[in-house]
Amino acid sequence: MNVEGMLRAFCDAVERRDGKSFAALFSEDGVYHDVFYGTFAGRTEIAAMIDDYFYRTATNFRWDMHEPVSDGTTLYARYTFSYRSTLPEAKGARAMFEGVAIMELRDGAITSYREVANTAPAFVDMNFAPERIVKIAAKQGAELKRRPEMRRHLAD
Repeated sequence: MNVEGMLRAFCDAVERRDGKSFAALFSEDGVYHDVFYGTFAGRTEIAAMIDDYFYRTATNFRWDMHEPVSDGTTLYARYTFSYRSTLPEAKGARAMFEGVAIMELRDGAITSYREVANTAPAFVDMNFAPERIVKIAAKQGAELKRRPEMRRHLAD
């Protein structure tokens, strides 16, 4: 598998608003866990996430993957990501993120995508009110606490 080629196709499909090509990178039963919008399962839902959810309040996406590392079944890549926000309070600002993509792979396809993302700078870029930032951070924290690997951290 050509990891760099797959990652470029992944990013390019988002930038072109091409949900169908993006979803084709996933297995039929693939799952995308988005830091903002939640979980999308199967190619139809994953394509809709790109075409409908991502572009609902944003345009002019840019996504780059850096320094990928893979053992053939798991792929990690640091990324930089941005878009032009169309939310009224953002006043056309470019929201910028960095993060790490974590992908599980099977037979050259992505079976699971999740990410660890530094979202705070984008919230400032988009002029979000402090109360809104707290609400989003609380939602992200609740999602983290639901993950199986956090059980030990929650036990006292």
